Amino acid sequence: MTSGDDMTPEEEALLDGIGPIFARLRRRVPASRRDASRNLVLNIVADSRDEMTVGGVAEELGVDQSVASRMVSDCISSGYLLRAASQEDGRRTVLKLTQQGADLRECFAKGQREAFEQITEGWPRRERLQFARLLLRYVEDAALLRERERT
Repeated sequence: MTSGDDMTPEEEALLDGIGPIFARLRRRVPASRRDASRNLVLNIVADSRDEMTVGGVAEELGVDQSVASRMVSDCISSGYLLRAASQEDGRRTVLKLTQQGADLRECFAKGQREAFEQITEGWPRRERLQFARLLLRYVEDAALLRERERT
C-alpha cells in the first residue's frame, strides 16, 4: 500500500503523522544529550556488518564528518570505542567497541526497554508484542533500503 492507493482521509492523516511521531520518539532517549550521542554512535559501530569508520558514522547519522568525529572522539576518550587498523586495508582506521562500550550499550538498551514497557503497560500483551515485532521489522527494512540506495 502506498499513499494515495484508495486511502481514506483518516488513513492519510495517520500516515502523515508518522514523521513527527518518530521525531518525538527520538527525544525519548537516554537522559543527556551526550548519552544520546553515545548511544547512537555505539549502536552504529556495533550493528555494522562491515568495518565502521568515522566517515561511515557520519553517513549513517546524516551529519558532517567533523560532527561525527567529535562524537566518536568523545566515545574514544571515555573508553567506549577504540581505533584499530582495518583488516581489509591497513592504511584505514576503523572503530571497535570496547567491553566498556558494550556494557554502556547494554545499559542504554535496558533503559529503553524499561521505557517501552512503561509506555505500553496499559496495552494488551498481544498488542505490545505485535508492535515490538512490527517496529523491529520496520527498522530492518529501513536498513535494507539504505543499503540498496548506497549501491
